[in-house]
Amino acid sequence: MPRSLSLAMIAAITLSGPVAANPDLGAYLAARQAGLTQDYDAAATYFGKALTRDPGNPVLRENTLTAQIAVGRVQDALPVAQAMLADGQNGQMANLVLLAEAARTEDWDRVFDLLEAGQEVGPMIDGLTQAWAFVGKGRMDAALDAFDEMVDTPGLRSFGYLHKAAALAQVGDLEGADAILSLPPAQGVVPTRASILTHVQVLCRLGRFERAQQVLDDSFGQNTAPELRAIREQVAAGVVPPRAGLADTPSEAIAHLFLSLAEALQGGEAEPSYLLMYAQAATHVDPDRASAHVMAARLLAELGQHDLAAATFARVDPSDPAFLTAELGRAEALRAQGRTEAAIEALSQLARHHGDAALVHASLGDIHREAKDYAAANTAYDRALSLYGPDDPSRWWVTYARGITHERLDQWDSAEADFRAALRLKPGQPSVLNYLGYSMVEMGENLDEALAMIEQAAAARPDSGAIIDSLGWVLFKLGRYDEAVKHMERAVELEPVDPIVTDHLGDTYWMVGREIEARFQWRRALSFDPEPELAERIRRKLEVGLTAVMREEGQAPADMAYETD
Repeated sequence: MPRSLSLAMIAAITLSGPVAANPDLGAYLAARQAGLTQDYDAAATYFGKALTRDPGNPVLRENTLTAQIAVGRVQDALPVAQAMLADGQNGQMANLVLLAEAARTEDWDRVFDLLEAGQEVGPMIDGLTQAWAFVGKGRMDAALDAFDEMVDTPGLRSFGYLHKAAALAQVGDLEGADAILSLPPAQGVVPTRASILTHVQVLCRLGRFERAQQVLDDSFGQNTAPELRAIREQVAAGVVPPRAGLADTPSEAIAHLFLSLAEALQGGEAEPSYLLMYAQAATHVDPDRASAHVMAARLLAELGQHDLAAATFARVDPSDPAFLTAELGRAEALRAQGRTEAAIEALSQLARHHGDAALVHASLGDIHREAKDYAAANTAYDRALSLYGPDDPSRWWVTYARGITHERLDQWDSAEADFRAALRLKPGQPSVLNYLGYSMVEMGENLDEALAMIEQAAAARPDSGAIIDSLGWVLFKLGRYDEAVKHMERAVELEPVDPIVTDHLGDTYWMVGREIEARFQWRRALSFDPEPELAERIRRKLEVGLTAVMREEGQAPADMAYETD
């Protein structure tokens, strides 16, 4: 597994040895702090400043280079990589930058020189980059030999075949490319989005549009992603979809190579910060490759760099079929930054220009609901549900979410109808069971049915504090206080700073005669900044006790175990 290059690890380097030779200590300390918080932009700036004071420092060079790649400033990293090469400092990321620049400028002799000098990145990158350099030089026989060498390398067969097929297509041997891409997956190319779309493009260029349509349908089913919808429309119209496949030039193929390595390692042990290096290298080689920008942005968001993620999503051209996907990602990054109004504006613009995309309206509903504008959320969810097909797997979630907004708007009949419809679409879904069950508990309706629903949800998610709280609360409402206690205590373990859950535990303690503990939990609940209405009720309970409060509210506690004046 490749070595991790996370900035948090870089920042752990102590100010000793070569780092302390002659650095700008203020800049270095600022960079070190930025690394600990994975603030890539600040780290790139401050490591760069420290490096200007000590330009030959190998550790500062590597740190600066890594931070610059992470924020997508590969061009700024190039002089650092060149200086490392000149001084014989061999580093994987420096070599990646040098290869990426040679591919971007189509300097194929430079690729050969780097690889012959031992400036290696990894077996797959090195082997396939060299093969594409042969294609770029017009040496197809040597390129095919290099691709075949990759095919024969354990673990690289699929990559080797895919790139060989793409190279054959680039030089006009469409039948040869089709033959490779038509091999059974166990013998040829493992199906991926890139390999499928490359095959579709090859078939279209051969004039075999019906077969291309069949490949799309067999591979993606009814997937309605905007990029796929655009390709389907082009194929149906007998038009060869541009840039649908792997690449149209050797440089583009190398950009895809960098990106595909990041995709292949995703979900394994490699850290997102490491994968980000390859995604950003891909954007450097092929700035128009939307998929590279989208992946880099998603990795930045995963690392908590939401401002950089939003800026990276914004690099996707509005004319690209991936623009809708990128804008949805940008809106989510803005929301994660707390810029709710900006996120709503981005989604509203999408809704105006992509009004037939259900996901846009569903996302707009989600952010309105989070902002507690439930009426606007309802309108967006209504539109989304009118666009989703009856069998679309997303229907249950949007129906459930609309049920929540109906409930918040005190439209219980509509809310209950949505919750039950969501359960028909997704039987046994724990979140829906819990929400519907808890709502019925709060309304004092159908408590036995509510208990059955919440017990089913708790069995499915025993570590959910919200669901275990619901289980304890329905038992409380049924007057089964002794049984409720253990569930409430478990809920507080799972949600230790939730004011509602803590308040519920206090109420349960009160009903079994544990008055001191009840008051302690109510005070804890107040410390967690509850909503004003709940805070006022808790203060009243601390003054007169739960029994008196319930009587003031006209409630009749079931089988009261403990009374106090």
